[in-house]
Amino acid sequence: MRRGRTHRLSPERAARLRRALDRLERASPPRRRVPLDPVSLPHRYRDPRDIEVAALLAASLAYGRADLFLPRVERVLAGMGPSPAGFVRGLDVAGARELLAGFVYRFNVGADVAVLLLGMGRMLERRGSLEAGFVAAHEASGGDLHGALGAFVREIRDVDVRAVERALGRTRGLDHLLPVPLGAGAAKRLHLFLRWMVRGPDGVDLGVWKRVSPGALIVPLDTHVARLAWRLGLVRRRTMGWAAAEDITRNLEVIDPVDPVRFDFVLCHHGMSGACPPRARAELCARCVLRPECSVGRRLAPGPEPSGPPARRGSPASARRAPLG
Repeated sequence: MRRGRTHRLSPERAARLRRALDRLERASPPRRRVPLDPVSLPHRYRDPRDIEVAALLAASLAYGRADLFLPRVERVLAGMGPSPAGFVRGLDVAGARELLAGFVYRFNVGADVAVLLLGMGRMLERRGSLEAGFVAAHEASGGDLHGALGAFVREIRDVDVRAVERALGRTRGLDHLLPVPLGAGAAKRLHLFLRWMVRGPDGVDLGVWKRVSPGALIVPLDTHVARLAWRLGLVRRRTMGWAAAEDITRNLEVIDPVDPVRFDFVLCHHGMSGACPPRARAELCARCVLRPECSVGRRLAPGPEPSGPPARRGSPASARRAPLG
């Protein structure tokens, strides 16, 4: 059960926001930005087991600048061959050392990623799929998503970490990559993985998990979504943790009760592209289709509702430099 305590959108306000978000989605078709997003990596595979393994690896490292983490994930996937699921099923510590020796990305080193890959392989052998592992955790938690994700991560980490460290050196950011306990943070990367797996297929999300409802999801809360949520009145909390993600999701449920995180991608990329920067600019707000519902846009650029496309999105190169939170 969600524990958010924010204000609840009125039906009238939700209807106006739905129309504005629909306009944004039409003006900035999400498929155009898939190549700039880590979801592009699992899209390279067809087998659901390969998709879920590639997706959890990509989502787990999706922090910081996309132009920095995407090439690192791509190199790891290339070393795993045509079937990431088959690779992790047969992976041992020696194979992990061969694949990941010298790997470094910000907080994480090769030993951290080795634990993730070995844990996924162990879950596939034990459960048959990552989906089955998550569903078992979800059922055991009584449907509580926080408890389910916590148990899912604990099972992934159930490997011989000492053996990994003997081969690859000390882990460094394992608690960042696979947090145990999950804590009060937003768990953005885990929610991102769930969104990819559960929603769709719709050209962005892959929808390969059939035993989890999109209505059970919580928005993957990063800096861009948080900024737009504040400006659109979806949240009032100052601390952007799990409770704030629940608050935002509760209001998105008023907009779309069946698929509350439907607009996550377009909101994230509206901020990530530079169309809605941290320091708002009147010339961007004046052209933004969200302006009539945005507290900052109405203040900076009062006037009639814009009828054209949203503000300039910037070049693909600049989009790749935008942090994902």
